Amino acid sequence: MSFFKEFREFAVKGNVVDLAVGVIIGGAFGKIVDSLVADIIMPIVGLVFGKLDFSNLYIVLGSVPAGVANNLADLKKAGVPVLAYGNFITILVNFVILAFVIFLMIKQINRLRRTEEAAPAPVAPPEDIVLLREIRDSLKRP
Repeated sequence: MSFFKEFREFAVKGNVVDLAVGVIIGGAFGKIVDSLVADIIMPIVGLVFGKLDFSNLYIVLGSVPAGVANNLADLKKAGVPVLAYGNFITILVNFVILAFVIFLMIKQINRLRRTEEAAPAPVAPPEDIVLLREIRDSLKRP
């Protein structure tokens, strides 16, 4: 019975729960970045470089059987070995964008932490000043 108690204590610790939340949010954020790259950035890159579509960049590594169209989907379906580097480029662009966004978030968080740390805590007055104030206040009373 102590095994389950130990496991429960481990599972509900703040770090494990925070990690789980981070993984879930990271997965959702990854989908947002994928959409940003596929739907916004890549069309702009394609426009600049002449309708370039990275997803269809590949090198055929084997012989192509007769009757198979020369496109990535048909070549893969036919079992022809292809080096599909275009997908890798897309994933690499996703990673660079994701890393940049995370960098900006961490930079902002660190900036906010520095402003919180920079605010000096009020310094307590010296003991002799406190005593003098107490004496002054007691003399004011009738």
